[in-house]
Amino acid sequence: MKAFRALLNIECKLSLRGMDMFIFAICMPVVAVIILGAVFGDKPAFEGAAYTFLEQSFGAVVTIAICAGGVMGLPLVVSDYRGRSILKRFKVTPTSPALILAVQVIIYAMYAMASLILVYLTAALFFDYQFQGSWLLFVGAYLLVMLSMFSIGILVGGLAPNMKTASALASLLYFPMLIFSGATLPYEVMPAALQHVADIMPLTQGIKMLKATSLGLPMDSVIIPIVVMSTLTVICLGVALRFFKWE
Repeated sequence: MKAFRALLNIECKLSLRGMDMFIFAICMPVVAVIILGAVFGDKPAFEGAAYTFLEQSFGAVVTIAICAGGVMGLPLVVSDYRGRSILKRFKVTPTSPALILAVQVIIYAMYAMASLILVYLTAALFFDYQFQGSWLLFVGAYLLVMLSMFSIGILVGGLAPNMKTASALASLLYFPMLIFSGATLPYEVMPAALQHVADIMPLTQGIKMLKATSLGLPMDSVIIPIVVMSTLTVICLGVALRFFKWE
């Protein structure tokens, strides 16, 4: 436990020193909710809707931090540590290399949770946002989305032969999901053809879950997203654990 706390403290300082996650996981979601609140205000999401555009978009905005940490940050750190033989060196110490992964997952989870709190407070204090659903169901869906995105990051970082490949794969996954899954460009304003393409992306299914739980919609409407995200998590973690490269 002492080694875990020491490593967590060091890695947190290194992460904050880099500023990347602070910008993309903390600042970017808050800026997104400010723009949505300023542009759309309390306008209904669509004609006759019982909730505003911002209320509908809340579940999507909070995934920006999850996607940044899980799909982009996590695989780059893992592949970088492997390339610099840090994971290999840990094998000859009492500290397990798996401890590095656990610490990184916790750091990115903390970024995501901090982002969720800041986004909610910004929306509630400045734009009169009203959470209409169940916080218990929302947090459960949020954790499932986080676990799913982190499993993708561990898979990419664990199997990529070098950091250059990991960066290319992470970018190929991160930017399309960020733009077309509904995290930044609202899913509802996309043309029907683009929506069909977006439905293929796992983050789209996660956002559907978060929207349903934040708006208090019937949970039977997100059975398929729950199955998709759960299955993806099991597959990615299973493959990553089976073929993970420590050196």
